[in-house]
Amino acid sequence: MSAPDRHLIKENVVRDTHYGTNVYTHILRSYYPGETLMYVSGEECGWLKNPWDNSRQSLHVWIEKREVDGPFPERIARHHDASGNIPDGTFLDFAAFFYKKEGMELLEILNQELHLHLGNEEQQGVLFQSPLQLQPYFSFFKAPIRNTIPYKQINLRDTWNYITGHYAKDRTLDLRGIRDPQRARAFKASRFDYVTFSGTFTARKEDRLVKHSGLLCLDFDHVPKLEEFFQALKSDQQLQTQLLFRSPSGDGLKWVIKIDLEQCRHAEWFRAVANYVFKTYHIPVDPSGKDICRACFLPWDPRAYLSEDIY
Repeated sequence: MSAPDRHLIKENVVRDTHYGTNVYTHILRSYYPGETLMYVSGEECGWLKNPWDNSRQSLHVWIEKREVDGPFPERIARHHDASGNIPDGTFLDFAAFFYKKEGMELLEILNQELHLHLGNEEQQGVLFQSPLQLQPYFSFFKAPIRNTIPYKQINLRDTWNYITGHYAKDRTLDLRGIRDPQRARAFKASRFDYVTFSGTFTARKEDRLVKHSGLLCLDFDHVPKLEEFFQALKSDQQLQTQLLFRSPSGDGLKWVIKIDLEQCRHAEWFRAVANYVFKTYHIPVDPSGKDICRACFLPWDPRAYLSEDIY
């Protein structure tokens, strides 16, 4: 039996997302984390909570059988919004409405977020295995901050794609328009997804650590001459910069570096690096970063830096 086609095309997205039903649940889970969102029975998926209708069960999803020519699958998931707040259509229309993207750009977003692994090149009949598998992984959490159960595990490349992509753009710009500090903190805590760069956890507690990632994230707030400091950290010769990006507020930096736990423990690394940075650059490090389960909010930063060693 020949291997299935792995090109990034609509037909394969339909095939690998159970006719598109997985796309509905993936998007809706961003509004209702931890909930069972859909029961598929035959071609019926039921009436679902509708985030565009005050969470009323006014969103109907089903799998439609169609007469088609060519390779496009004969079944595809569709929806109807009884409230009329979003246009009816297929799962691709639903995703286009949510992500504000179309065509190949939309397919690339679905491919990445649902981990479909479409679009890999075949070399001499062997599917290319990405070196991303060698990267350290850490836990990713959906907003709000009170949600302490991880949504999935991701790596530095995934994080860079998230930060430089569209995902947090609107909420980042909204946050930067809020002038009241208390409102801004509440907005960030309720709207921003976050990660625990230092490891994977079963829950965001120090005693629920599964595996340390070998990474340390340092947080710098209210940095004067921020862009100069960004370039200095990026080019630092003493520490291995893995990821560097601007904070949600826009006036700070998040610096992710490699550490070797065989040399010393996480907390000792934090103290040593914090002392080095202050003596070298005269910029203090946020002391909360010493916590191994410290949450780091993920903003939009199209100019974020990712090490060239991370393919």
